[in-house]
Order: sequence, then structure tokens, then C-alpha cells
Amino acid sequence: MISTRTKRASFAAVAAAGLIALAGCSGTSADETTGGEAGADWPESLSFAVIPAESSTTIAQQQGKIIEALENELDLEVEIQEATSYAGVIEALRAGQADIAGLGPFSYAVAVDSGVEVTPLGAVVDDPEMEPGYQSYGVVNPDSGIDSIEGFADKTVCFVDPTSTSGFLFPSAGLLEAGIDPEEGVEQVMAGSHDASALSVADGTCDAGFAYDTMVTETLVDSGQMDDGAVEIVWESEVIPGSPYVSNDALPQDLQDELLRIFTEELNVPALIESGICGSAEDCPMPEESEYGFVAVEDSLYDGIRAVCETTQSESCVA
Repeated sequence: MISTRTKRASFAAVAAAGLIALAGCSGTSADETTGGEAGADWPESLSFAVIPAESSTTIAQQQGKIIEALENELDLEVEIQEATSYAGVIEALRAGQADIAGLGPFSYAVAVDSGVEVTPLGAVVDDPEMEPGYQSYGVVNPDSGIDSIEGFADKTVCFVDPTSTSGFLFPSAGLLEAGIDPEEGVEQVMAGSHDASALSVADGTCDAGFAYDTMVTETLVDSGQMDDGAVEIVWESEVIPGSPYVSNDALPQDLQDELLRIFTEELNVPALIESGICGSAEDCPMPEESEYGFVAVEDSLYDGIRAVCETTQSESCVA
């Protein structure tokens, strides 16, 4: 259920809610030994926390091949945990309740800059020669009469989450550039996920909203959840660096090294077909509708996120 807000709840409160949702759901802690072949100090299972980008069904579909490959390569059980917020994933990593996590660029920068010790494993691309990146779209209901982001003023606007890159941070920068205070100049609705934000615009719950590009143009339309033309795109952000998956630095170093190898060498469509996990490219769904899979990323790729934080002075950037 989405909740309308004119002022955001505190970051700490959101984080606490997410942490409660994940607490008790993680795998065995990294200091419990198993005596397995790969590493005597490896955990018996890994907890894989995912952000609320979309519905549970889509999450299961897009992460399924990744989990299968990780379990095959590591000979460990990987337990997927769905958090209630981006902040919940950050706090789960901080508390050692998550071993691997999918983060947005903004939530990654917030996590690292607030002292959470994680290592980037990779981000998805459509071509291995590409640099990971995507855009935020500002969308409106066709009946709203809005034809630009300037028209969002004083309207009910759907965002995703206070630490969503394409669902809050870059939209906030876009609103500021249009002369609109993202806190006081619109009636905020935190939808909780990208699909919920777009669908809330389509059904008229919100006059306008934000979601990442392929959620609007591909995922919801291809799945039949939203008709083509149900929303209109009236604003596009600059290119945002790709969403990183990370490992918790509390894991044994040799396990972290192996995770990095798997993400950068094995978690792509050609490798998954070769391994037999996927029968074909059409039978190999990847996160964010990626046509290829993961490539390596460095922390410096996200310096642009930090620069946007300087521009917006968002409370979530420093919470």
C-alpha cells in the first residue's frame, strides 16, 4: 500500500522498518565455519537482499538465474530476501544481516559514505562494451493536462523511496531545475517501488510520477500490467550510473573474490547459456531487462551521484 506524504518520514524510521523486515532472515553468519571444500570459514548459506524495484513475481523471475548460478558455483544455498525499502537493505548490510545485495546507485553511495563496508560486484548492461547506465523518467497520466516537469508544481507526484536514485534523487534535482521545491512544491507519495509509482500514475492515483526508463517502456507493458500509452513521458534525467550489486566485506576475502569472479565472468547471458542454466537468450531474464548481464564497476563511477547530492542537499544523502 502506498502512503501520501507532504513531509517525508525520517530516514532512520524507514531504515528501521526495513531492517526489521530482514532481521532473522539472513544466512549463517560469516564466522561460523562449515569445513566445506571452497573455504573452511565460508557460511553455510548467503543472504541476498534486493531492493523494492518492482513486484515480488518480477523479482523472482529476474533474480532466479543469478541465484541458480551462484549456488552452482559456490555450492552454497542463496536465500533471497526482499526488503521493504532501500534503507532497509543498507541497514541490513550494516548489521551483517545481508551478505549480497542489489542496490541503487544512490543507496550504494549513501551506504558507502555512511560507513557500510561493501565491495561492488558489478552492474548490468546491454552490451559488454557499454558503461552501465540508465535514466529516470518523469511520467504523467494522459488526462492530467501536464506536458512538462514544470507542470508537476502543486500536483500529487509519486516517488519511489527516499533513497531511490531514479525514483527520488534525480527527480528531486529535475524538480529543482524546474523551479519546484521537491519537498514543499508537490504533494509527495512514496509508492515503494518503481512499478507501483508508474502504475499509480496510470490509474490516476498520482497526477505524475517517476520510475526508471525500462520499467515504463518495457517491463510493465510487456508483462501486461500496463497498456502502452497509459502514461506519457514528459521528462528524462541525465544518464545515471548502473545499479551495483555488492558483497558485504564481513565475508571471508576468498569468498568475496569468488563472488566478484562469478559476477564479472559467469553472470551474463552467453556464459549462462554455455553453463546450461539458460537454454537461450530469450530464456535468460536478467535484472533491469538487461540483454547481456553484469560487468565490473568501480566506486568512482558513483561520484556523479555524490555531486547530485551536493546539488539537491537531500537529507537522505547524509542520513
